[in-house]
Amino acid sequence: MIRILAMSAVLAAAAALPAQQREQPGGVRVVRAYFDDRLIAARAVMSLEALESDYEKGYIVLRATDEDIETARRAGMRIVEDHDHVVVPRPSELPAAAPRGTIAGFPCYRTVEETYASARALADRHPTLAAWRRVGRSWKRTRDESDGYDLMVLRLTNSATSGAKPRLLITTALHAREYATAELALRFAETLVDSYETDADVTWLLDHQEVHLVLQANPDGRKRAEEGILWRKNHNTDHCPLGTPGVDLNRNFAFGWHQPGGSSDSRCSEIFRGPGPASEPETTAVANYMRRLFADARGPADTDPAPSRASGVYLDIHSHGRLIMWPWGHTEKAAPNATALQTFGRKLAFFNRHLPLQAIGLYPATGTTADHAYGERGVASFIYELGTTFFQPCDDFEASILETNLKSLLYAFKAARTPYLTPAGPDVRNLSLDHGASENGVTAGAAVTLSATFDDTRYRNSNGLEPTQTIAGGEFHVDVPHWDAGADGRAISAADGSFDSGTEQATAVIGTAALAAGRHTVFVRAKDADGNWGATSAVFLFVEPADDDGDDEDGSCAVDEHTICLHDARYRVQVTWQAEDGRTGAARAAGSATEDSGLFRFSDPDNWEVLIKVLDGCAVNGHVWVYGASTTDLGYLIRVTDTATGARKEYRNEPGVPAPAITDATAFPDACRPAA
Repeated sequence: MIRILAMSAVLAAAAALPAQQREQPGGVRVVRAYFDDRLIAARAVMSLEALESDYEKGYIVLRATDEDIETARRAGMRIVEDHDHVVVPRPSELPAAAPRGTIAGFPCYRTVEETYASARALADRHPTLAAWRRVGRSWKRTRDESDGYDLMVLRLTNSATSGAKPRLLITTALHAREYATAELALRFAETLVDSYETDADVTWLLDHQEVHLVLQANPDGRKRAEEGILWRKNHNTDHCPLGTPGVDLNRNFAFGWHQPGGSSDSRCSEIFRGPGPASEPETTAVANYMRRLFADARGPADTDPAPSRASGVYLDIHSHGRLIMWPWGHTEKAAPNATALQTFGRKLAFFNRHLPLQAIGLYPATGTTADHAYGERGVASFIYELGTTFFQPCDDFEASILETNLKSLLYAFKAARTPYLTPAGPDVRNLSLDHGASENGVTAGAAVTLSATFDDTRYRNSNGLEPTQTIAGGEFHVDVPHWDAGADGRAISAADGSFDSGTEQATAVIGTAALAAGRHTVFVRAKDADGNWGATSAVFLFVEPADDDGDDEDGSCAVDEHTICLHDARYRVQVTWQAEDGRTGAARAAGSATEDSGLFRFSDPDNWEVLIKVLDGCAVNGHVWVYGASTTDLGYLIRVTDTATGARKEYRNEPGVPAPAITDATAFPDACRPAA
């Protein structure tokens, strides 16, 4: 949450009490705050100690002091006591044992240790795409190397591609009790890596950009929260050791730390800002990492804007409230890039249906992450508030939080190159190629029709209306994206002959005669009437060698990244795959083929999934045989072509079915006959 008002101290003896009792300190009470205006409710959630924010009920649940209650009343809310509200489940109400590596009662959320283990395993399995790095230490570890945790970053990009890469930085679990945040970011990382080379958008993003994830920004505090305690701060016991120890890390960042209001100098307050700016090791680690990733793009005054072409995006993911927020949070004044931040925020909120608004609630919030990243570095910065409660039930996380927020994060990644410009432009959706060009491929020389929807209306307008424009055009690039030198864009036309509305069907013809056999990437973007280019979307185009009855000019096979040649280049072997969700691709040759056998992989360079053997069985039954084995349940089409005769054999597997062994001992009878 963005702001939690001060609470009275908890006695040291309370540490032995059940979580429900320990989390009900004196001087506060639980109330329902009824509202008529959701915006007022959202601002109360941002500023007060909201335990629930299920707006559809017509009220939010607050843990409030008398002062908080008076503030809510002044904002127009009606207060009703709620004596029966359960703040957190009692230990006796939780399952006796949690699945390994998860939080008791919440099997969808991984513990700190399991989060780290999963990220480390991802990097170990995919060393070209992922790296797991130490960037700092938690407060407890600064005191004792055997205690606490290292602060770690998971970096994702294709290290084999070079050049300047725009960056997206995501921090999660800065407030320890917000269970859903770290899991969302880890699932995002896993989705990106798992989809690399099968999803064209993910592939170009990891080839040309970077995402950095601090998955547990407050690991000491998170361990306390995993015990079923609504723990917010870090675990610095130098402050309020007999009450509510720690510092609110989201009030401890240097930018704006000195501003009045929005935090507390009371050491037992839930919003205690710390004894000085960036006094906590967790804050220092995150702030230093921001400086490593992002050049300073903004002047020293609050009124200095970042340049419109500044690169980089920062997201700090919290819960709860279903909000997307941008700077400033320490003042009612608009940030100098306010219009662009608002446009971007409304675009992010389109995907997850959150409420987009500036990050100031009923009170200001000072020393926060987003104000710091934008204020000090000029980075386009946003805060997500997920869901309706701190300990979000897993059913809700899986059904209503995960997928929509993965889409929002993916858009943020796309926009990282020019975040102050790109969100103003149209999106490209429903991108496809005809003739199965993205699936089984087309023969070189064939014309392929590209189809897409250009849409300039995809904004969340629940808090004001985002201006939209008429579509003015679009373009596609093959293999070389528009930002690279030498990019040659080709125009895309309106399907009905005229671009004259905010949503248009568009089409273009792609010639393949000059394209080499193999996989190509088609990059597509659209422009509106104000000249705003939107985010790039991509689709794969697979090109097969020109079909001349299977007989190459020299009667042999030519090796490439998707082709294996066997028996002195007589037999050409190629494989395409298809997932249950319709995604397709061309398998890549893995390693060196022998005379009679070769291997293919679908995504992971270290995972060989298809073995094909072409064996000389002429002395046994007068045929050349094809044998194969696969360790996959993806659908596939395997083509084995005898380039000397033009004969082709095809072997298929349906998506979702474990692939059977191939034992074709009658494949090529003509291969055993003497040449005429």
